[in-house]
Amino acid sequence: MVQRTYLRFHLQLFWSVISVLFLFCVCFAGFQYVREKQFRVDLLLSKLTSYSDVIHEKMKNTDMATIAKSNTNYRISIIDLAGKVLFDSETSDVQNIENHAKRKEVEQAMAHGVGYEIHRRSVLTDNVYFYVAKKYENYLIRIATPYSSELFSPIKITSLYITITLAIMLVFVLIFYNVMRHLGANMNRLNDFVTKAEKSDTDEYQCDDVDLFEIPFSNDEVGDISRHVVQIYDRLQKTQKALVAEQKRVLKQQEEQNRLKRQLTYNIAHELKTPVSSIQGYLETIINNEQISSDILHKFIEKCYQQSTRLSSLLHDISTLSRIDEAPELITKERVDLSKLIVDILDDAALSLKEKNIRVTNKTDALALVCEGNLSFLYSVFRNLVDNTVAYAGEGVEITIDCYTENPQFYHFTYSDNGIGIPQEHFDRIFERFYRIDKGRSRKLGGTGLGLSVVKNAIILHGGTITAHQRQGGGLEFIFTIRR
Repeated sequence: MVQRTYLRFHLQLFWSVISVLFLFCVCFAGFQYVREKQFRVDLLLSKLTSYSDVIHEKMKNTDMATIAKSNTNYRISIIDLAGKVLFDSETSDVQNIENHAKRKEVEQAMAHGVGYEIHRRSVLTDNVYFYVAKKYENYLIRIATPYSSELFSPIKITSLYITITLAIMLVFVLIFYNVMRHLGANMNRLNDFVTKAEKSDTDEYQCDDVDLFEIPFSNDEVGDISRHVVQIYDRLQKTQKALVAEQKRVLKQQEEQNRLKRQLTYNIAHELKTPVSSIQGYLETIINNEQISSDILHKFIEKCYQQSTRLSSLLHDISTLSRIDEAPELITKERVDLSKLIVDILDDAALSLKEKNIRVTNKTDALALVCEGNLSFLYSVFRNLVDNTVAYAGEGVEITIDCYTENPQFYHFTYSDNGIGIPQEHFDRIFERFYRIDKGRSRKLGGTGLGLSVVKNAIILHGGTITAHQRQGGGLEFIFTIRR
């Protein structure tokens, strides 16, 4: 690519303004020169016409030769109205002087009473004169003064004016050059920034130049504009980086979600396979053995029922999580009395609690705990916690359910037992789907591995949070909140 060479903008502006200024000064100086010269001409014209009047008065009493001898500074001529020279102070042979009717000053005097010509060389004397002619009754008086002696003064004055004008122009040029130099410096810095920024963009934001946003622009309007450009670019670059980072985060999140979906699909298939295989095995045994005893048949049917119950629980939990994940905004909410709900759950689980000799201390039955929520999901929260204790905490333990209601926005619940607890390393994962501490024991007891995951997601749906930790003295404690 061929790089174009061009004059920088501040130099173009400088030379353009200087050219216009120079042209203006030249025109103004010429105008002043003409104006000053015309002023001098008018002044000299007035002086010489006044002198013509003096000569005209003297001619009444004195002859022209005497008048001419007494005024050697001027050339005096008397011309009749036909243009014939009657007298000339430079010669006595006026007969040989050509007719002056066509002279410019004579023509003007004949037409307007007074006429002049600034610069004309005389045929008679070969000198250059300034001529003034004035018309009287029967003749014209023409007075001529040497041009070089009378008009040199205004030329000197004009030269002084030009010198002063050039000096002022030079001062202006220096000041304007200094201003343009600062402008050019700002533009050069801005151009350097744009070049660095372009290089940074082509390197996909890998430029680590610390001076990129620390360019020392001047403290004026151009400097402010340049700084604003740099700041705007800085914000755009940060926004672009943020967008790129967000895109990477979204892609990573999508990849993680896809991975979790694949893992979830695998886990669901694996969890469904176990009860289905068990049911299928028992039924095949019953079908293929016609002589099977009634006791064994009853036992196999009981095992099939247990596996079908486990399968039903698994499908129910999967359905619950899917509803929460896919369309939480479509879940209907109503006014729920949490105190009554907990009492109902404890009544529903009374038989299984009695079998394990588990005691319950419910400190919420006397409280007014009302919230806007989904009855089914809130039921799942407390029922899964109770079932979890019944299944894994052991026999002869005690459950304590309590609530602190000081917060105007949330109910703070604690659910604890003094059972066997779980090892510390499992607390970070107990809310994961299909996570089991003891897989073999969990399946044997009919667990789906989804209970605590259902609890956590249902609480999140109701605007709360949940944590679990080892209870002091042994056992497990869950602390969670539900938005009122």
